[in-house]
Amino acid sequence: MSGADTIFALASARGQTAVAIMRLSGPGAGGALQRLAGLPALPAPRRATLAELRTPVDGESLDRALVLWFPGPASFTGEDVVELHLHGGLAVISGVTDALTALALRPAEPGEFSRRAFLNGKMDLTEAEGLADLVAAETAAQRRQALRQLAGALGGLYESWRQRLIRIQAEVEAEIDFADEADVPAGLLAAASGEIAALADELAAHLDDSHRGERLREGLYIAILGPPNVGKSSLLNALARREAAIVSSTAGTTRDVIEVHLALGGYPAILADTAGLREALDEIEDEGVRRAKARAEAADLRLLVLDAGALEAGAAAVGGLIGEEALIVVNKTDLAAAPQRVAGRPALAVSVKTGVGLAELERALETAVRARLDTGATPTLTRARHRAALQAALASLRRAAAASEIELAGEDLRLAGRELGRITGRIDVEDILDIVFSSFCIGK
Repeated sequence: MSGADTIFALASARGQTAVAIMRLSGPGAGGALQRLAGLPALPAPRRATLAELRTPVDGESLDRALVLWFPGPASFTGEDVVELHLHGGLAVISGVTDALTALALRPAEPGEFSRRAFLNGKMDLTEAEGLADLVAAETAAQRRQALRQLAGALGGLYESWRQRLIRIQAEVEAEIDFADEADVPAGLLAAASGEIAALADELAAHLDDSHRGERLREGLYIAILGPPNVGKSSLLNALARREAAIVSSTAGTTRDVIEVHLALGGYPAILADTAGLREALDEIEDEGVRRAKARAEAADLRLLVLDAGALEAGAAAVGGLIGEEALIVVNKTDLAAAPQRVAGRPALAVSVKTGVGLAELERALETAVRARLDTGATPTLTRARHRAALQAALASLRRAAAASEIELAGEDLRLAGRELGRITGRIDVEDILDIVFSSFCIGK
């Protein structure tokens, strides 16, 4: 990938659309626009202009389109950028693509526009990741978190820590390099130890977040568990508001795990229907029960479903799963009365058949999901790579605080700063750029 190339890609959805946006970036973007539109001069920056686009080969008309010119560095990528707002027919898009190729522009790689924006100082790595999260956001909470990160809240926090660390490191290095100078105060490391400890405490508190930001990106995992034929699949369909799982009066019909993605109170959740918990009757059901138990172990929240007419047997079947990470639901209350508590825990009475209690269950689920995912206004780390770098930085800070030799402390402070810089891209991070930008869609 070379910044000397001029690249192009669709910035809108592929397929037939009312309007398709083709984006160009690089030193040849302006010239390509003039050739396509037959313009003697480039249009006014950031102002839509109607133009007839023609092929550079024989002048055949391709489309009448709105064109916009964004001269660098005041553009998304920091380079010269052109946007072509085309009619979204496949023939138009194909013709413009061929014309741009004939002008020696090349198709962009996934994430190449955002990568150029990063390399040209238009955003740091956390902001680039926030942009990717915003494009992928499916719920209001995911959108809010992505917007905060795109606005620089997370990167700003990490950069402020790095700048503090640089100042502390400078004081320590001064004692190392100029120990014999009369005007350099003695005991700089001892004076800096309090600042090192305070910074380490801030990193530790930031890491102690129950993985909220990462879980918010991916969705809270909720496993529906219980004996066979208690209405687990029916409950999944009711919450999903569609026929996602097969429902049958025959016990043991659910053999594999069935997942649906939901938005509960604006927060993302993955709801999984599992096989009924009982002594398996065959090898396939035995595998289904094993998978159900594995999902129960991995779940962020367990939804334990019991039959109001068979509470004692049902409670015995799920007894080991009743705990703080469980909501107990007593179904089929249209056939039998349900108690308010099961095994000493509050129970929600519902009838999936009649709909009674489902609204209360949804509110309880929303409350439980919000309690586990709400991040408030504080920036939270959102990726495993952030966490790994912060853990390494914290370990280095603690070693620096406990170092017996000032040279060792200085080296650990340097390592801590390097890890913080890797998160935002303030230092050489070529080895992680491909990982960060490969997940972007083409055109971003």
